[in-house]
Amino acid sequence: MSTAALSSPGEVLADLLPAATASRARVRDAALVLGGAALTGIAAQIAVPVPGSPVPVTGQTFAALLVGASLGARRGLLSLALYALAGMAGMPWFAGGASGAGGATFGYVMGMLLAAGLVGALARRGGDRGVLRTAATMAAGTAVIYAVGVPYLALSTGMPFGQAVAVGLVPFLIGDALKAALAMGALPTAWKLAG
Repeated sequence: MSTAALSSPGEVLADLLPAATASRARVRDAALVLGGAALTGIAAQIAVPVPGSPVPVTGQTFAALLVGASLGARRGLLSLALYALAGMAGMPWFAGGASGAGGATFGYVMGMLLAAGLVGALARRGGDRGVLRTAATMAAGTAVIYAVGVPYLALSTGMPFGQAVAVGLVPFLIGDALKAALAMGALPTAWKLAG
């Protein structure tokens, strides 16, 4: 039986969780949003400094993309919005236990918010059902994170844009490829297991 036969078009993994009534669906969705924010906050604590860069290697980008793909655009966006708002309010769950807005890496957090929405929309269109589709979906989400994060890094630190690319994008490409490879195995497998 194919993965497409197991689910309706337009479903994401979270839609497979049962919710018999509208009120139970709202409770389920609230729990998923809270769980997605918590997962991202926990993954952000996996932070490895990169010499010469104010941006560490973290697990939060992978979590943000996974949350978007698993929950869909609306719930994924809400999860990352909750994550960002809680961190801005002082919860120490940005990379390495940081909090607050305006730091050099805050643009990446804003990029993750947008990326979760995009990845969720692509997943709802089947972008998480096969290896190649998942790779393209993760690449699109990662591009959004960098499209917001790198210019913000340049503006917040006063460094030239080329230098921001050199310290805020280039050192992370291999790690992002590994994260995409994990997603390429995890998401299609999760669909198969759901059947």
